[in-house]
Amino acid sequence: MQTRSAAKPAAQAEPLFTNRQLVRLLWPLIIEQGLAVLVGMADTVMVSSVGEAAISGVSLVDMINNLIINIFAALATGGAVVTSQFLGAGRREDASRSAGGLVALSALLGTAVTAVCLVGRVALLRLFFGSIEADVMTEALLYFTITGLSYPFLALYNAGAAIFRSTGNSAISMKVSVLMNLTNIAGNALCVYVLNMGTAGVAVPTLFSRALGAVIILYLAAAHHDNPARLTWDGVRHLQPRMARNILYIGIPSAMENSLFQLGRVLVVSMISLFGTVHISANAVANNLDSMGCIVGQAMGLAMITVVGRCVGAGDLDQAARYARKLLLWDYIVQGASNAAVLLLLPQLLGMYTLSADTWQLARLLVLIHAGSGIVLWPASFVLPNALRAASDVRFTMLVSIFSMVAWRLGFSYILCVQMGMGAVGVWIAMVVDWVFRVLCFVLRFVTGAWKKHAPLRA
Repeated sequence: MQTRSAAKPAAQAEPLFTNRQLVRLLWPLIIEQGLAVLVGMADTVMVSSVGEAAISGVSLVDMINNLIINIFAALATGGAVVTSQFLGAGRREDASRSAGGLVALSALLGTAVTAVCLVGRVALLRLFFGSIEADVMTEALLYFTITGLSYPFLALYNAGAAIFRSTGNSAISMKVSVLMNLTNIAGNALCVYVLNMGTAGVAVPTLFSRALGAVIILYLAAAHHDNPARLTWDGVRHLQPRMARNILYIGIPSAMENSLFQLGRVLVVSMISLFGTVHISANAVANNLDSMGCIVGQAMGLAMITVVGRCVGAGDLDQAARYARKLLLWDYIVQGASNAAVLLLLPQLLGMYTLSADTWQLARLLVLIHAGSGIVLWPASFVLPNALRAASDVRFTMLVSIFSMVAWRLGFSYILCVQMGMGAVGVWIAMVVDWVFRVLCFVLRFVTGAWKKHAPLRA
């Protein structure tokens, strides 16, 4: 792959995005990410009424689910980067072909992951979480089986959403997400509180809503004739090896990075599970509440892919750097405010859950650690690397993330959590150390401009 190391002079370039265009891209992404968090919270709140065995089983499986979701998201990121770069270069036909290739690869990956998880679900739960209590295992198996059937639909939905985000039309994916997530929440309420389905009551609506979302967003991606990256059946059916390589060049390192990151989280939860249901439940609740403070950051990371990718495709790396700095600054301001709000409203937020006194206190401490540190560290740790990925600097972000996960999230967690007996608190302290290391690496990479030499020159 050819690369360019010099950008066009800033004075000669017209701005590729106005502030208004950036806001128009961002606000649907924030709503979409907020809805995703809301559904996760609704699942946990509703299933907590069934009992702590149910909430523990669901939270353990959700760690595996998050691992799988991040694999799908990484593939979608690869497609989004390639499509954004083609659009920035004015190559609409190639952008359309990359959209078709992304959908085809997503369908294949989603089906394969479902088959593996359904066949090996018992072995996977035992491998990751060891000898958990029998009632927790029963609930986990039920939840895993049902949600595992939804993986192909989730992969396809992510592909469709990535296509629209690449074109800057994030409002479409937001509208589909609204419908999908409201369907999920309504289904949860019906199945848990009216039909008394227990753990299955939060799993069946997940399956149905993901299938609905996938069908709608793929239909819209194909039906919108003015879509600059319009999805066509020929583009899906005739997957070009060159296009697949372009997508996988970004997607595979991102998938390795994200999957190993989530795998590390699963492994540290397996350490937490050694300390019993209180620690498992508190960790699950804290993860739910902490995600509220990261809504804006998750949206900003998606926007970073589109904006920087378009600048790179246009060959203007100076603008890519300027927009990366601008979006990162915006994220620090807004995400700082959202984390501060979580801290101020923490007693009320914890009051939504049905928890024992010990679980309530531990969950509170974990949220204080995450939200307090996240104000300073989270944006540079997780939003900034998306600017590097959008410029095809994916190997560096992968290597940093893997090393940091192994050394800090896993190694230091084992020392603090298991060896020193700190339980969940030790894991979360190790998480903050991981953030510090990531910030140092990614900020240095960006400031020195070393990422620019990886920006592709597409012939």
